[in-house]
Parts: sequence; structure tokens; C-alpha cells
Amino acid sequence: MLDMKRREFITLLGGAAATWPSVARAQQGGRVPRIGVLMNLTADDLEASARVTALAQGLQQLGWTEGRNVRIDYRWGAIDADISRRYAAKLVALAPDVIVTDTSFNVAAMQQATRTVPIVFGGVIDPVGAGLVDSLARPGGNTNHRRRQ
Repeated sequence: MLDMKRREFITLLGGAAATWPSVARAQQGGRVPRIGVLMNLTADDLEASARVTALAQGLQQLGWTEGRNVRIDYRWGAIDADISRRYAAKLVALAPDVIVTDTSFNVAAMQQATRTVPIVFGGVIDPVGAGLVDSLARPGGNTNHRRRQ
């Protein structure tokens, strides 16, 4: 079960990271691309650790290494709506190039915090029914659901 979640997470982030070479070239003054991550876990959760590891491995397979050519800012919502909303606003204030998140609530919190920063998410059962995207084929706005491959 954990391996499946890791694969889903790598796929989610790999899709977002695949577009970063053009973002990196467009950056001024050698600015390192920045990823904001908001997860509905606590930092010491076993699943959180697995996701951080999966993210690092997936990015590394695509040529991205945290601290070298990409910066990642993690925030952990800890299944608390108020904390998630605060962290969503704080992540947007850091000016990330892309935001990665999970759960319907976190996606909605990120959508309230920004209409311009791309939001990539997974772990939402029915994003159309939840009103997070217009459709899976054409999500609309700055939100994109990453389906398993």
C-alpha cells in the first residue's frame, strides 16, 4: 500500500516537474525554481516521510535536486482547517513556481490563496464533483489534477 502511494506521489510531482525546465530558463538572475508543498499530515507522520522521500527521488530522476537547482518549502496542515488556510497563504507569499497539495480541503485553501500560481494535486476522489476543477480534461484556472498513469 505504501509503495502505491509513493508511486502516485512521484507521478503527481513528476508531471509538474516535467514543465520546470522552461520555467528555470525563464527565471531572472539565476533564481532557483521553488515548490510549495502543503500536505494534510504532520511532519513526523510515517506517510509524510515517505512522501518527502518520494518527492526527492522523483525530482532527482528528472534532474532536480533540492538545495542545488530547486527549493522545496513544506507545510503540514495536520488535518486542521485553520492551520491549512494559514499555511496556504504563507506558501503563496513565498512566491513558489508551483504548489503541490492533497485533499479537497487543501486544494480549496490553495485556490482561495492564489489564482495565479499553478496548483497540482492528487488524492482527491472527485475533483469535478467537489467543484475544484471544471473537468479533468480541461481543469480551468490554475488548478490541475494529476491522474495516475
